[in-house]
Amino acid sequence: MRRTFIFWLSGLLASACAWAADPADLLLLHARIATMDPAQPEAEALAVRGDRIVAVGSSGELAALRGPQTRVIDAAGRRVVPGLIEGHGHFLALGEQLSVLDLRETRSWDEIVQKVRAAAASAAPGVWIQGAGWHQEKWASVPEDAVGGVPRNLALNEAAPGNPVILGHGSGHGVMVNAAALALAGIDAATPDPAGGQIGRDGGGVATGWMVDTAADMVNAALQTSLSARSAAEQRAEQLERVRLAGQEALSKGVTSFNDAGASFATIDLYRGLADAGQLPLRLYVMVGGESNETLARELPRYRMVGHANNFLTVRAIKRMADGALGSHSAWLLEPYADDPSSTGLVVDAPGMIARTAELAIANGYQLNTHAIGDRANREVLDIYQRAFATVPDGKALRWRIEHAQHVHPDDVPRFAALGVIASMQGVHATADGPWVAKRLGEQRARERTYVWRTLMNAGAMIVNGTDTPVEDVDPLASFRSSVTREMADGKRFYPEQVMTRQEALRSYTRDNAWATFEEGLKGTLGAGKLADFVMLDRDILSVPDEELREARVLQTVLGGRVVYTRP
Repeated sequence: MRRTFIFWLSGLLASACAWAADPADLLLLHARIATMDPAQPEAEALAVRGDRIVAVGSSGELAALRGPQTRVIDAAGRRVVPGLIEGHGHFLALGEQLSVLDLRETRSWDEIVQKVRAAAASAAPGVWIQGAGWHQEKWASVPEDAVGGVPRNLALNEAAPGNPVILGHGSGHGVMVNAAALALAGIDAATPDPAGGQIGRDGGGVATGWMVDTAADMVNAALQTSLSARSAAEQRAEQLERVRLAGQEALSKGVTSFNDAGASFATIDLYRGLADAGQLPLRLYVMVGGESNETLARELPRYRMVGHANNFLTVRAIKRMADGALGSHSAWLLEPYADDPSSTGLVVDAPGMIARTAELAIANGYQLNTHAIGDRANREVLDIYQRAFATVPDGKALRWRIEHAQHVHPDDVPRFAALGVIASMQGVHATADGPWVAKRLGEQRARERTYVWRTLMNAGAMIVNGTDTPVEDVDPLASFRSSVTREMADGKRFYPEQVMTRQEALRSYTRDNAWATFEEGLKGTLGAGKLADFVMLDRDILSVPDEELREARVLQTVLGGRVVYTRP
């Protein structure tokens, strides 16, 4: 028996050695590889066969794997990191952002109105004009007739009288629409605010066009009704174009895996069809969003999939929304807003609804990831999770997340670590929002509770990183820079005592993001057996001076052993 075992083991080892000695399909040589694997933190070469890494080591050691058909990439000493993982974004919304009016860099209301006017001049009557990305806090001033710091839609009505207009707010939690869009949505002075939303009104009760959270859904429904009148072929072509644009943009920024934070079952059907045809441009980890608990109870079992289509599609999480956003005054706070003492924000999905979702998640083997920005919202979600964890042997094993966790009361910080709740945060949000956060909350609350990365990490919590694209640019290097410098556009640093180290920030975009999706065995580090997803940078973000980080760019992105992006 022992002899049989020895012969079997010898044969297995010989087979493994022969397999390792086969020529590689791709060799990366002369690189400075940050593997993110503690057992071998640095290397200078790696070899790929198929979509997997087969060896990591020195260029001399791996040269033996070079064959006549091997593609060789000479990194010439450049920094290489694991494929970057977008920890929280909105994939199709990114594609949509790239196909509508891009308002992210606008610096005045007049500039936005002029863009709409130009679009209306070439649009057929009745065609919707769409845009996204504006934020009034980025402007030098707002119009004198603004209500609550947000413009009224009078100028939009004049700029596009024959076209409904919908312009998404940069926070993702509101839209500005013109009178034509309000009419199509059936909204007038008598329309009540929906649960979890608010219709902006002037002193006379007239709708201003500003629609917050679920109120925006009312206008979006009218938009979707109009768009659904197109042929099936036209709708399909639009979806495919948005997938293409989003994938192209993400890959150009080094993103090889993308946490899609809230997709309907219909959208998941689209993704599954593309994955089966080999047409998903990158790897998606999808959170089911926007579905009722009744629908979830019926559909969750048949939609759960892990590593589908050669690890391009995983659906094993649910997204819920506890509140809105600070920018739209809809984050749910424990105390009123400093700049609006009459408000503590909005509840989007009621705690009872989220608690029922938690039950469904446990019953069906899904992760629960709940959007919570305000300190009241974070506390409520932690309470819900704590009660749910009491029903299972090990709540930490569920790896449930709070998405954003932007504003957390000091009493709740240690609860993240104690419960094993992941803080899914976005580094770039802090530097984008920094100029106006104290205006919303007051200096003391802003300093003690907002974007407290270091405080959470010191308490033992795991933080994973992302951009919330299209709210922010999908660029991980911009969010990395924000995480390690907290430097805002004006050069000032937003509570710099909360910075991450560079290793921590890179880990939050690689190894930790992989762990947060149960995929640490596949990605997040570079080692034998892992997926061959990696990125070459034009400078070493782990060592260059802070001022150089702003200029860092991706030179090449490799996904599953294939070069899918090379910088022109």
